[in-house]
Amino acid sequence: MAKLSGAGAVAPSLLLCCCCCVLIAVLAGQPAAGDDAFERTVFEMVNVAIRGNATVQGDPRVGPALIRLLFHDCWVNGCDGSVLLDKTPADGARTEKTAARSIGLGGFDLIDAIKARLAAAGGGASCADILAFAARDAATVLSGGRIRYAVRRGRGDGVASSAEAADAALPGPVSSFAELEESFAARGLGKGDLAALSGAHAVGACHGSSFADRLRPSVAAAYQINGTYQLALVARQKLLLLQNASDSATTMMNNVRDMDPAFRAASSYSGVGVDTAAAGALDNSYYTANLQNMVLLKSDWELTQDEDTLARLVAYRDDAARWNKDFGEAMERLSSLRPPVGARLEIRKTCRLTNLSPGRAVVHALKSFLRRRYDQISGLLKYFNAGLM
Repeated sequence: MAKLSGAGAVAPSLLLCCCCCVLIAVLAGQPAAGDDAFERTVFEMVNVAIRGNATVQGDPRVGPALIRLLFHDCWVNGCDGSVLLDKTPADGARTEKTAARSIGLGGFDLIDAIKARLAAAGGGASCADILAFAARDAATVLSGGRIRYAVRRGRGDGVASSAEAADAALPGPVSSFAELEESFAARGLGKGDLAALSGAHAVGACHGSSFADRLRPSVAAAYQINGTYQLALVARQKLLLLQNASDSATTMMNNVRDMDPAFRAASSYSGVGVDTAAAGALDNSYYTANLQNMVLLKSDWELTQDEDTLARLVAYRDDAARWNKDFGEAMERLSSLRPPVGARLEIRKTCRLTNLSPGRAVVHALKSFLRRRYDQISGLLKYFNAGLM
């Protein structure tokens, strides 16, 4: 390599310092070049994917999928795009998207398409940033513009993604309120965030395996689910099972509002204050359903068992504007969850694979293996030491 000299020379230390400053500024969330074009591209592609246009048929499932995808990404190791990876050097193909609690995750193809469009235009956005903005825009589109919140760029893309870690970190469909509260508190979020973010269940669908426990007669007998709603669910599932191979293949709409009129009537659902014609709208109708004990997931019912949270559910049912505001602020906090200190980050060329070269991949995999073994041995030593005391 030629050595720089004379007036055009740049001291290596100065060059390194400049590069570090730029990197720190970007990762700290400072506006990056081309932000306007980036945001415009993401919004346009999300809007078309959901609503469609003259040449593209929209898919209403995309919006809820993007919001859920962001939650799964940020909850495991911060917002680092790790949920998008198909395989990694350390974990192979057992990535977060293959976790049991990731059943039904979607939106990956749209993220890939946005990444390709930005790359073709010379943009270097991280996959984590694309997902954060896409989820924000999905909330805006699904709410008819009533939900808006700020998102800043500067996220890096992680190089690790573990199904085991995802199943350990993500709340489950049968999580107790105490477990939900603990999970949120571990990420610096409170009961208010839990109540507000749960409103996202106003949209989307739920797999049969996630609410199978809710169909037992004993659950209705314990008043953990509305009895007429449960009977309607059982009848509908029997009908669906005639068309599908297994319970897990059946899905129901999260929100009773989005079920057909015959189902709502059979459930004795009261849609007072709810626009039942606004199927798929991200609004406060989830709270109307939950307060009638008409929710699919036990974890949603659990919210009614905490006095403070129950009061929030009532407030959100009665005040749509308040929920719109609080949901947006909670999503902003969710989108700001950082990866652990020292985590390796990059800007991926493709959202499904890391940039690691084969040689560096081997080193990274070996380090990850040794770190796991060290943790296991440390745990055993603590166990034995405790037994000797």
